[in-house]
Amino acid sequence: MKSLFLLVLGNTEVSLIPGISVAGATPELTKYTPPADAEYLFYDKPKIIDAIPVTPEGHPTPAIITKAARELANFPILVVRGGTYLAPKVPHVHISSIVGRDFRREPALPEAGEIIERAKLLGQELERSGIEELVIGESTPGGTTTAQAILWALGYEGKTSSASPNNPQELKRKVIEEGFKRAGIEFGGLKENPLEALRQLGDPMLATVVGVSLGFKGDVVLAGGTQMLAVAAILKGLGEDLSRFMIATTRWVVEDKSATFIKTAREIGIISYAADLDFSKSEFKGLRDYEKGYVKEGVGAGGATWLAVKAGFSPEDVVRKVEELYRKLIS
Repeated sequence: MKSLFLLVLGNTEVSLIPGISVAGATPELTKYTPPADAEYLFYDKPKIIDAIPVTPEGHPTPAIITKAARELANFPILVVRGGTYLAPKVPHVHISSIVGRDFRREPALPEAGEIIERAKLLGQELERSGIEELVIGESTPGGTTTAQAILWALGYEGKTSSASPNNPQELKRKVIEEGFKRAGIEFGGLKENPLEALRQLGDPMLATVVGVSLGFKGDVVLAGGTQMLAVAAILKGLGEDLSRFMIATTRWVVEDKSATFIKTAREIGIISYAADLDFSKSEFKGLRDYEKGYVKEGVGAGGATWLAVKAGFSPEDVVRKVEELYRKLIS
C-alpha cells in the first residue's frame, strides 16, 4: 500500500466560545462534528446525528469533498480519535478521549506528551506496514484558534483561516491574549519549548498529528489549511527535518486575505499544494458559497484531492462527484 489517508478527530472547549467556530450549526453541535464527519465518509449520512455537519447558514461539511475524492480514487482511510467528546460509529484507532480545555482558564492539554507518545507508536506501526506516504487530515471545530495561539507562542505572526467569510480575527486575538495572560507568556515566549506551547494552548488533534508524524519516517502530507501550519511549526521546533513534509490544502485557504497561509508556510519552511477546486458553476447554493469564503477546507479535503489527482483524476472530476453526492444528500 503506497498511500494511506488518516483522519484525526479532535475537540476543544474553545469551539464552545460563541462566534469562534462555524463548524456546526450551533456551538453545542460542534461536539458532534468530528465523529459525524468521519461517519459520513463511510455511510450515506452520519450515524451519530441525523444530518451531515453544516455551518449555521447550512453549508455542507468539507467531508463531502474528501468523500468524493475517495469514491473516485478508492484510497484507504484510517480514522483516529485524537481526543473527542464522542467516539465515531466507524472502526477507528483510539488515541485518547481527552478534549482540549479552554486555554483562557487553564492549561489546554496537560496530557500533550502522553498523547504524542501514543500517536508516535501508531506512526511507527504504520511505518512497519510498508506504507510510503501518510496523508493526514483533521476535523477539529475551534482548531484554527488553538493553531493561531500556537503559532504566536512560537513567534510566527500567522493568521489562521475560518470556515466563515467573516474570519473572527478580533475575537481570536482577544481569546489568545487572555490565554497568554493566564499562562504568563508573551508573543514568541515558547519558541524554544513547542511542547509547552501545546500543553498551554493546543488541542488533541495537533498533539496526535505531531506524534504520528514523529513516529512515521516516510513522506507526510499534512492535509489541512492553516491548522497544519501549527503542526509544521511544532515539528520544526522539535528539530524535525521538514523536507519530507508538505501541506495539501485548497485554493480557498491560499486565497483567503484574512489569513497568512503562504507567508507563514514560507517562514516555517514547508512546501504546499493547493487543490484547484471550483464550485462557482454549481447548481447548489451551498456549494457555490464556497467561492464566497464559506468552509474553505477541513476533513483533509485538499489532501484527498491530491490523492485523486495522483490517481489520474482532475479537480473537475472531484467537483462533479461532489455535485453528485450533494444531490443525493438533499434528495
